[in-house]
Amino acid sequence: QVQLVESGGDLVQPGGSLRLSCAASGRFFSINNMGWYRQAPGKQREWVATLTPDSSTTYEDSVKGRFTISRDNAENTVTLQMSNLKPEDTAVYLCYALVQVQGGSTFVPYWGQGTQVTVSS
Repeated sequence: QVQLVESGGDLVQPGGSLRLSCAASGRFFSINNMGWYRQAPGKQREWVATLTPDSSTTYEDSVKGRFTISRDNAENTVTLQMSNLKPEDTAVYLCYALVQVQGGSTFVPYWGQGTQVTVSS
């Protein structure tokens, strides 16, 4: 009923920038939080950033001051602007949304397919 479509992952040099986007589509009544996680090979999934319905934001400590999560016009679209990228930022980045589907009574987590970010010289 709901699909999250991610884009923007790429290979960049240390110190470079990338913009990731995630758009939710399909049948849904409302969306609560949207955000991003990342997972590097051999590592557990790590929370990166969250955007609430009232547009408040929170960030994992290692990305504060470098990453910005924001809405890209529509309420169902979220963007992660990443700057001053470091090799340790290399991971698959996963978009997350809590969605109340049409006819549902609770918020259900949905995930994007993941987009690869590689930071290397």
